[in-house]
Amino acid sequence: MILECKNLKLGYESKTVISDLSFSLEKGDYLSIIGENGSGKSTLMKTVLGLMKPMSGEIIFSDGLKKNEIGYLPQQTVVQKDFPASVEEVVMSGCLNKKGFHPFYSKSDREKCAYAMKSVGISDLRKKSYRQLSGGQQQRTLLARALCATGKMLLLDEPVTGLDTESENVMYYLINALNKQGITVIMITHDLSAALKYSNKILSVGEENFFGTKEEYLEKFGGEI
Repeated sequence: MILECKNLKLGYESKTVISDLSFSLEKGDYLSIIGENGSGKSTLMKTVLGLMKPMSGEIIFSDGLKKNEIGYLPQQTVVQKDFPASVEEVVMSGCLNKKGFHPFYSKSDREKCAYAMKSVGISDLRKKSYRQLSGGQQQRTLLARALCATGKMLLLDEPVTGLDTESENVMYYLINALNKQGITVIMITHDLSAALKYSNKILSVGEENFFGTKEEYLEKFGGEI
């Protein structure tokens, strides 16, 4: 077990968006979170990250995982797309979350950054300005940044939004490859076909929550991979 959520009730102030949610993940699982807009998918992710507190219930990390050791790829904003830094600087900033009061990069940080860039195929772009990259290259840069923060778990919020088909396929390939290396992946997606193709577990949130294997999802809701 690497993550367990027990009887979660999530929301803002007095408004509940998710209730009575329980699920658990093993190391190396690939979970896709699906649901309608406003169903609480991003709220759940922020709660797992510790950016929000659950209204009730608890989240338990195991296997030595800490909140600040989770790699996070948020949905991109217009400001992020125009960020004035080099690819290497953006990727390296993924190491900051674990550094606390020691904001200087170590040799191991630089090695981790080089490995992350190599893992997603952007080593040759390291000195380029982030704002000059294509959408697909920017997402790969942010994936490398998330990878710098973790060797255990990646949280990805709509990682292929706005990308062309070729860039989408590259992102899914890279995420799948990282998962096969043993990194647990939690991905919010609107793309059910991709969820069923790559994930081994599905979490559907809404009026009725569902959590189970891909096969259990297909058995309950129909469809095919």
